[in-house]
Amino acid sequence: MKHSTILQTRRGHRGGPARRIGRTLALVLPVVLVLSGTLAVTRVNWTGSPSSSVLAASDVSTAEVPKAVAHAPEDVLRDRLMGELQDRNPGVVLTHLQQAVNGHPSLARHCSSIARALGQAAVRMYGASRAQSFARPVCDTSFASGVLAAAR
Repeated sequence: MKHSTILQTRRGHRGGPARRIGRTLALVLPVVLVLSGTLAVTRVNWTGSPSSSVLAASDVSTAEVPKAVAHAPEDVLRDRLMGELQDRNPGVVLTHLQQAVNGHPSLARHCSSIARALGQAAVRMYGASRAQSFARPVCDTSFASGVLAAAR
């Protein structure tokens, strides 16, 4: 009988100090990790400037914005292709636009506006009927719609 009493006590035993410490850590540790991660993120220099001073996340709105802003990739591509249109025919330029979009898929959403601008510029250079002869199915025929818009 003494043996069964020991087994019952052991089964009904809820744990000692180690179990209480484990439960406390299970509750407190996630909170500590979230708070420390949040504090770490707010202390990162998100401005990109190499200065040694660190801005808090709340200081970003008051940070000085640099005056020289880099051009977006789609603007650089548009300017390059417009310059190329001065030296080459629009068919070659449209091929280069398609190659640029194939090489950098992030430019695909700007392809239509670039092709439309090229079409309008081609009308100014070649006239509507000749510019239309260079039309290709690049960016859903946006070049042709640019030609049409400029011809009106």
